[in-house]
This record gives sequence, structure tokens and C-alpha cells, in this order.
Amino acid sequence: MAGDKDMLAGDDGMLTKLDAAARGALLEKFPNWEFEPNREALKRTLKFSDFAEAFGFMTRVAIVADKMDHHPEWFNVYNRVEILLTTHDCDGLSERDVAMVEAIEAML
Repeated sequence: MAGDKDMLAGDDGMLTKLDAAARGALLEKFPNWEFEPNREALKRTLKFSDFAEAFGFMTRVAIVADKMDHHPEWFNVYNRVEILLTTHDCDGLSERDVAMVEAIEAML
């Protein structure tokens, strides 16, 4: 699975930062996500019908994120969820973030 740490590591065992072309392809595939250059991260804001729906979504994401060992930064107020994804181990975006975006999008 894409969330497996070993599958995402480069030859030296370190995570590889996505290059500009890979980042551009990801944003083209998922246009609701934005690149946050100051953080080398992806972000998205979602609105749900109410707090319970927003919190339920966050719970589903949390279960997947824990299994992937790749946890989003996020913020929730009532029906709004803001998500920020980055890989701290490579100071930018990695295949871990690609896998997380794909998992999140599959839940929507």
C-alpha cells in the first residue's frame, strides 16, 4: 500500500521531496487542493452540513492517517475543516502526501 513507509523511502531510506513537475501533476489531478509555498504544503478547506458531519469526516481521516503514520495538520470550527499536508521528514511534499490526498478525496 502507498502508506507503507518502506515503499515511500528512497534508496537511502529517506523520503524524497516531490519535484515541481510532480507537485504540478498532483494539483492538476486534485484542483481543490492549493499549494502553500511558505510551508511547502498542500491545503484544502472543506465545508460540511454541520459539526457532526465535519467531525465524522475528521474521524475517518484520522483512522487512515494513523494507519499510514502520516498525520495532517488541521483546524475545525463547526462545519469547516481546514487540512494542511506536508512531510516534515523531507521538508516538503512527498509520496506520503500524495497517498493522503488520494485517501481523503476517496472519502468525499
